[in-house]
Amino acid sequence: MTAPDAAELRRLTRELLAAHPPATTDPTDFLKARFDAGLAWVHYPAGLGGLDAPRSLQPVVDAELAAANAPDNDPRRIGIGLGMAAPTILGFGTDEQKQRFLRPLWVGEEVWCQLFSEPGAGSDLAALGTRAVRDGEDWVVDGQKVWTSSAHVARWAILIARTDPDVPKHRGISYFICDMTEPGVEVRPLRQITGEAEFNEVFLTGVRIPDSRRLGAVGEGWKVAQTTLMNERVSIGGSRIPREGGMIGPVARTWRERPELRTHDLHQRLLTLWVEAEVARLAGERLRQQLVAGQPGPEGSGMKLAFARLNQEISGLEVELLGDDGLLYSDWTMRRPDHVDFTGRDAGYRYLRSKGNSIEGGTSEVLLNIVAERVLGLPAEPRNDKDVAWKDLSR
Repeated sequence: MTAPDAAELRRLTRELLAAHPPATTDPTDFLKARFDAGLAWVHYPAGLGGLDAPRSLQPVVDAELAAANAPDNDPRRIGIGLGMAAPTILGFGTDEQKQRFLRPLWVGEEVWCQLFSEPGAGSDLAALGTRAVRDGEDWVVDGQKVWTSSAHVARWAILIARTDPDVPKHRGISYFICDMTEPGVEVRPLRQITGEAEFNEVFLTGVRIPDSRRLGAVGEGWKVAQTTLMNERVSIGGSRIPREGGMIGPVARTWRERPELRTHDLHQRLLTLWVEAEVARLAGERLRQQLVAGQPGPEGSGMKLAFARLNQEISGLEVELLGDDGLLYSDWTMRRPDHVDFTGRDAGYRYLRSKGNSIEGGTSEVLLNIVAERVLGLPAEPRNDKDVAWKDLSR
């Protein structure tokens, strides 16, 4: 079967709109019909929301749907599912897993979270200690995870756990799909510097996961996790935004609308950061074009690094530009939002929230090592624990 071209995708999209007019169709029903028509993510296989078309043609579909005011799937709310779980399931899942999970994930009927980091295994994720022990056709999981965005609203989680403590840390990990409604899963809020609790810690006590929900082979979870992590960094640092989108937009608007706040020093800093933000935006476009030809590579780590640094510098400039108003903070109410918002609310929120950008999705220090070793080809740092069994590591 020949992959559809742009003209064919336009025709299929218009047929979808004719059969399911957005103005009179329930949004969820429309999204289901879009998935079934292969117009969800066109580069996915036929029958799984796609048409085996080039990834570069997705904007053709999106433009037609936007012009018709068709509903979207609220990607900010289900970003972990779209950006991390879906490509991992596509790459390593069984046919049954793909059929079961991809449609409700994309439609937004089921929210996902990520159970990776632990109190003692953040930057060194492969040192994780959550255990999964085989018991017949199930695995019994015990441990603690932390910094889990959206765990309080999630139906499913992607989980890595140690299944063999007698081999080096990278080789004794397996990858699972965890039902967040199972007995033994406890989610506790972590209140952040912003006042919100978008993050959580998750305690797993005797949680049973069927072996049928394992992704990849036993002991090869680190390999599977690399797909998740590379996609995570691309989704955080390489998302498509317009010019003056993201953090630079509010600062530029304030500069234009409030000339009384301007100084020569702030002008020079704003110009520099505006140019850097535009360079990062265009680099993100180039990265997405490279993704058309294959899987995400270590370049996504560089994009995520730039995202964190720029957000922190731009939000700091915004607070300074606003003077006394920059010290205000509108709302410190404890709440548990259903999505991550990097740039919302006011300047004080943006300044505080950006502090987490250099931690989440891989710390900047770890990403610098990845760029140095895998992009620039520099010698790797000495690692004395590569051939030591996990159980023998000092902790």
